[in-house]
Amino acid sequence: MPLDTASVDPARDLVLTRIIDVPADKLFKCWTRSDLLPQWFCPPPWSVSKAVMDVRAGGNSLITMNGPNGEVVDNPGVYLEVVENEKIVFTDAFTETWKPSAKPFMTGIITFEDLGDGRTRYTAIARHWTVEYRQTHEQMGFAESWGIAADQMAALAATL
Repeated sequence: MPLDTASVDPARDLVLTRIIDVPADKLFKCWTRSDLLPQWFCPPPWSVSKAVMDVRAGGNSLITMNGPNGEVVDNPGVYLEVVENEKIVFTDAFTETWKPSAKPFMTGIITFEDLGDGRTRYTAIARHWTVEYRQTHEQMGFAESWGIAADQMAALAATL
């Protein structure tokens, strides 16, 4: 599913795109299987200690990330759209199915475009609720951390 570049808002969206030498279905598995996601989702020294995922439109997720200094960050959310091997849309605007979050931060739009020959155009969009949230996410190291995670995902997917 190709990225609709007209829908990207530079004021609120951060975008990471990679051509990955792995078929889309394997990348999709990395995003949708609770046994695989912890293996790639965080750049070291952070890690994932919990991944509860009901990967379907309206399904809940809870990903718990752990930092090197004892930080524990729960990331509850809801899947808005899931198209097998093509697209995943999720948000933290809800903590569980249709229960509003106290402070929504972003919606993630992940696309997997099959380029043939086992290659995939992987695009991750972090669409923020405010310009300030996008700036905060950028300053937190979006490009580097999401890039490292994408590299880790690609390496894992190549082994599936």
